[in-house]
Amino acid sequence: MRRRKIIRLATYLVAMVLAVVFVVRGIIIPIANRISGKDESKSVEVQANISIDPDAAIRQPLKGQQDAAKVAYVAPGWHEDKNGKWYQNADGTYYAGGLQDISGTKYCFNDNGYVQTGWVSKGIKDYYFNEDGSYDPSQKRKLLCLTFDDGPGQYTDDLLNCLEENNAHATFFMLGQNVGNYPEQVQHILKAGCEIGSHSYDHPNLKNLDLDSVKKQFTDTDDLLIKACGQAATVARAPYGEWNQDIIDTVGKPFFTWSVDSRDWDYKDADLDYKSVMEGDLSDGSIILMHDIHQPTVEAAKRIIPELVAQGYKLVTVSEMAQAKGVTLQMASYSDFWQSSFDKGIIAGASSDAGDTSGESTDGNTDGSTDGNTDESGE
Repeated sequence: MRRRKIIRLATYLVAMVLAVVFVVRGIIIPIANRISGKDESKSVEVQANISIDPDAAIRQPLKGQQDAAKVAYVAPGWHEDKNGKWYQNADGTYYAGGLQDISGTKYCFNDNGYVQTGWVSKGIKDYYFNEDGSYDPSQKRKLLCLTFDDGPGQYTDDLLNCLEENNAHATFFMLGQNVGNYPEQVQHILKAGCEIGSHSYDHPNLKNLDLDSVKKQFTDTDDLLIKACGQAATVARAPYGEWNQDIIDTVGKPFFTWSVDSRDWDYKDADLDYKSVMEGDLSDGSIILMHDIHQPTVEAAKRIIPELVAQGYKLVTVSEMAQAKGVTLQMASYSDFWQSSFDKGIIAGASSDAGDTSGESTDGNTDGSTDGNTDESGE
């Protein structure tokens, strides 16, 4: 009888000690750390090196209904449930929302902690992950620039909706005379993550103007853009592709021509516009010319955009292309970002390691042009 009382007393004392430890470690110490400014998360045992890279995954504790499928697992390591593949650390946390090296292999976890496969974009960088979730550095994503001239117009919103639905960006080289009539479309362009470009005020051949008049064409357009959306154009395109260095220096913006002319300004037929682009030179780094003021062009673009994305292309603005290719844009003209152009040293502002993001070296220049200066109607 006395022995049983001693055992009960000992059990009671152990329970009391455990309760005190729980209160001290689980409540008092965290509160004290919070008051003193200490980060209690620093005491968590780290199983893998955590990068300070903003694209790196975070260690997420199990919590909430979204983690219900993970709760049944107690062993650290890889697990797979109905939602996908995930990794549990020794402290019970899992990786989520970014990149993480595990046992020498890079993986990417979505916000719910499951491994991602296929193409994943992190800022301007694109990563390809195999079916098992492992990163494949040999895969290089092809980049294309869709550019639209002469707008904005009544069809621009429809085009922007398609771009947004496909997580695609484009550059809009706008005419000042249209900006004032469609300020909401200009705002939509910016909201959609696209780039604001200037195509002059009313589409003259700049070579036929004195430099003061050239400057006014672009400053007037910038004033209207600032009024419409709060910012001036970051890049420019000369009407008809007619420019010289004096014009570029006067305008004070990087100029862009094109490597693929859809000739939509001539065809004005959705099927022909579609065929012209899809059968054109779609090499990595190409810049495609279209016009969003034509309804057939927009109808064609609504077919072109999802198809290019489905084929693995990433559609970017001209400035995003330059950044991805390691180019610091200069007061110069750019018609493409082909690897062959980098190899020839003809892309202004290219860094020493710029260019090869596609693993290709062909420029596919089938028409013999080098500067994209094909005539456009400007309609």
